[in-house]
Amino acid sequence: MSGTFVGMPAFPKAAHDALNNRTLRGNLRHATHTIRAKRAKAVAELPDWAELREAGRAVKDHTLRHLDRYLVQLEEAVTAAGGTVHWAADADEANRIVVELVRATGESEVVKVKSMATQEIGLNEALEAEGIRAYETDLAELIVQLGKDRPSHILVPAIHRNRGEIRDIFREEMSEWGRPAPEGLTDTPAELAEAARLHLREKFLRAKVGISGANFMVAETGTLVVVESEGNGRMCLTLPETLISVVGIEKIVPTWRDLEVFLQTLPRSSTAERMNPYTSMWTGTRDGHAGEGDGPQTFHLVLLDNGRTDALADQVGRQALRCIRCSACLNVCPVYERAGGHAYGSVYPGPIGAILSPQLRGTASEIDASLPYASSLCGACYEVCPVAIDIPEVLVHLRERVVEGGPAVREGNRVVLKPAKGHAAERAAMRAAGWAFAHPAALRAGQRLASRTRRFHPRTLPGPGKAWSGSRDLPPVPAEPFRDWWQRTDGGKKGAK
Repeated sequence: MSGTFVGMPAFPKAAHDALNNRTLRGNLRHATHTIRAKRAKAVAELPDWAELREAGRAVKDHTLRHLDRYLVQLEEAVTAAGGTVHWAADADEANRIVVELVRATGESEVVKVKSMATQEIGLNEALEAEGIRAYETDLAELIVQLGKDRPSHILVPAIHRNRGEIRDIFREEMSEWGRPAPEGLTDTPAELAEAARLHLREKFLRAKVGISGANFMVAETGTLVVVESEGNGRMCLTLPETLISVVGIEKIVPTWRDLEVFLQTLPRSSTAERMNPYTSMWTGTRDGHAGEGDGPQTFHLVLLDNGRTDALADQVGRQALRCIRCSACLNVCPVYERAGGHAYGSVYPGPIGAILSPQLRGTASEIDASLPYASSLCGACYEVCPVAIDIPEVLVHLRERVVEGGPAVREGNRVVLKPAKGHAAERAAMRAAGWAFAHPAALRAGQRLASRTRRFHPRTLPGPGKAWSGSRDLPPVPAEPFRDWWQRTDGGKKGAK
């Protein structure tokens, strides 16, 4: 996986720094609470939401179980429609394929419709290294690019910026990338949107190469689908002569009919809309169909693995591959709301990033080993997920992997992971607890000793436990163990003093 975000400090350090930024916390709190409330209202309109959620989970699970068959079917359908399919095992291979395809056109610039997969592999940096300039066309992605920033949200990458900051970025940076911002630009949303529209219109009309991602790929027909709210995707998909789509292999669905489920759940879970303003679908090339029409003359589909088959091999963790990138989990997460997306050190922030990034990249780095702990395990993320990903279950599973190590699949090979550094005390404590629970007499003796000495217990834990009790109240030990109380009162029937 790309090292674009690797090298950042572990989540606790990054989150601590973010908590000191009052402007960031204010921006996040306002945005996430607004989106959360609108989503709840939109979802409540559907009496069969629970059934749609279950249908989405079932479709995704079925597809993942038969992914090999559906990927081959997709390749055949795309090829029959005039497209070319490329297979990329990792980020380096995907970047090499795209660079070579752009070079073959003789062009030195491309327009992009928002694609998290290209951010995951660091495609913009790879293109720039070869003298090819990539222009982001999604409004939020444009803000991030002009501000030399990083995305912090799946749906709204510039959620950490307010209107005043965006105005300043446009004023100072737009001229370096093309048409400058209008004189006297204010922070009025309409003026900011108009400045972006004028800036991007020149790019759309000039570009010969477009690069996209896709929300879904239909194996049955070879159709790719992009849903968006601004129309930039429609421009990137229809105007350029060459279109290159970089898509993770998990984005596939078996049939056209399956889209019916996700085109209901995705808009409501992400933007709280009944339907996306722009839903663009393309199958192969313009010349691959009878008659004239919109679309590219040349179409390339780059199917990206980059750790996905490793995640697929994990029976618990594979459910993360159901994700349809709606971002609902981010908007209800109390940790994300306070820490922001940059603290996760990945293009995938929030609860889904905390389980997806360590599976795609492994847990060898400090940041990836810390991500499974970036949660209070409150379960709000599972409750809102439109494909029922049990994120808390996967978080606990990955925490066990970090602390204990054990068998896993990395780069297609079965390996035995070593326990991560810094968890020796935790492992010792858990093993001691396991031994005590397996020996009732020892457990009872320990409980009685703890009750009789409770006056001498410290209010904070010493040593490694200090970090835990530094932000939590240490629960007081009761005067009598529960087992003794139960025996003395016959389960409460005799009355307790």
